[in-house]
Amino acid sequence: MIRVGDLEKSIEFYTKLFKMKVLRRKEYPEGRFTLAFLGYGDESAHTALELTHNWDTASYDIGSGFGHIAIEVEDVYKACEEIKTMGGKIAREAGPMKHSTSGTILAFVEDPDGYKIELLSPKRRD
Repeated sequence: MIRVGDLEKSIEFYTKLFKMKVLRRKEYPEGRFTLAFLGYGDESAHTALELTHNWDTASYDIGSGFGHIAIEVEDVYKACEEIKTMGGKIAREAGPMKHSTSGTILAFVEDPDGYKIELLSPKRRD
């Protein structure tokens, strides 16, 4: 779960740039918050990303405990180009993982709230 300042902007970011789908969404008027769950398929078989929007909070400090979200993509270089074309912010361009001998390619994208999303190449099946 990550807390977001502008739910619609965040949903657009994850659905447009990462092709996620809104799996479910529910408003809690008494608590003044909305939850939206995004992912690539039914939650019984796939991981979901929970976005929490507290209606009275415009932004958050990310904090030192959070690292990043990681998503495997077929081609990291191509994904970065597509994300840039759609207006996404690349925080680290695609390239080899430092200090690794596995050939892993990665990049980092920043979402509207400043959270980092790591794009990873598929694991080698040697």
